[in-house]
Amino acid sequence: MRSPDSTNGNRLLKTLAAMILLPAVVAGTALAQDAAAEGAAPLTAEKVMSQVGANGVDLDTVWVLLAAFLVFWMQAGFALVETGLTRAKNTVHICMKNLLDFCFASVMFYLVGFGLMFGAGNGFIGSSGFLLREAVADTFGSLSWSPVCLDAKFIFQLVFAGTAATIVSGAMAERTRFPAYLVYSIAITALIYPIAGHWSWGGGWLAGKGFFDFAGSTVVHSVGGWVALCGAFMVGARLGKYGPGGKVNAIPGHSFPLMILGVFILWLGWFGFNPGSTMAAVGQGAAIAHIAVTTNAAAATGTIGALLTAKLWFGKWDASMAGNGCLAGLVAITAPCAFVGINAALLIGLIGGILVVLSVVFIDQVLKIDDPVGAVSVHLTNGIWGTLSLGLFSDPVYGCTGPKPGLFYGGGLEQLIVQVIGVVAVGVWCVATGLVLFAIIKAVVGLRVTPEEELRGLDVDEHGMEGYPNFQLVKH
Repeated sequence: MRSPDSTNGNRLLKTLAAMILLPAVVAGTALAQDAAAEGAAPLTAEKVMSQVGANGVDLDTVWVLLAAFLVFWMQAGFALVETGLTRAKNTVHICMKNLLDFCFASVMFYLVGFGLMFGAGNGFIGSSGFLLREAVADTFGSLSWSPVCLDAKFIFQLVFAGTAATIVSGAMAERTRFPAYLVYSIAITALIYPIAGHWSWGGGWLAGKGFFDFAGSTVVHSVGGWVALCGAFMVGARLGKYGPGGKVNAIPGHSFPLMILGVFILWLGWFGFNPGSTMAAVGQGAAIAHIAVTTNAAAATGTIGALLTAKLWFGKWDASMAGNGCLAGLVAITAPCAFVGINAALLIGLIGGILVVLSVVFIDQVLKIDDPVGAVSVHLTNGIWGTLSLGLFSDPVYGCTGPKPGLFYGGGLEQLIVQVIGVVAVGVWCVATGLVLFAIIKAVVGLRVTPEEELRGLDVDEHGMEGYPNFQLVKH
């Protein structure tokens, strides 16, 4: 997560503010004299400049907090998308997983994860800064480019950790034991996500190689996507998903309105996810606006690309594919959003929408891995695509302190190769740790509910209630 250099912008803003405020100071000389007569220090240009600087930091902080709140609200979007695409008998279970994801993330990222990710250490792992304690002045030097206070930095990074964790919920929906999922939530937010994040955003070895991922196509979405793939593979397919001879049986979700409302909430939240990753507002206005435009452009073409692909392939205007296409475009643009032009963003989103349809079919029909909501296709497939697209479309016009020019902008293969290294390294880490984690959970806690519990629905057996207790389908 890197921001264009804002030092010159801050200096210019402070100078202009001082020029505007100083006439007011002169006009208020009488008041200043009265204050001095009463023992108060006279108002000076230095004090005006100091106040302008303090106000700038406050503005930065408010922006970072607002962006964090928008990203937090994405938890609601994930809950609704996953609930809508699964059956009514598992509604409570899905909602509880998304709720507890963030609760455990809040605790574990504070205790351990934030220090592992951003604390001073080595190229592989942070080894200080646990419980937000700054042992030395540069404990969190990897975040020193942002002017906001440590608490603001923490809450912004926390909501990203929660996002990575909740991606797995949908891929393992309708057959995973609730306690097993909670153990997973603890492990990914305390260990798997922070270490992978340290390599890129914490000043680790990938950052040293020049790897760029502005808001997390790899750091957040691919990490969650890789672990989701491992989890869906380890827990096995839902009962009735695959018939004799490998026939794929569709298991429709129970509420498209919930699903599409979740998509809109996630789309809104992404305006905090991507533009908020500047982690500053003063001097960053143009960058924030540009990122918002590229983010929106990719979401739109992702939706269109998925819808048209589904129509050409299946003969129907598949609404669920369109919704996932929107999310695919958003995931894809997350890495390059600050470094590409609008035309490139439109193309990145369009390709993302096409890829999500191809990926859903491949995972479902070829790999025979049951992913009820298409989480792997949205977050992993397009997390990879978005990360690589930065190496193709990075435009030096945007952010002189950013990545090298992309392949299509005269930069050759240099940046693309670094992006490939980052994708592969994070993938190896997540698959290795994910498979080990779910194997341990399976052996110690138990990963899957019984067939009887799965048929009745996890709401009743796991939570003792139903999402729709007074609703019944009656055959006439």
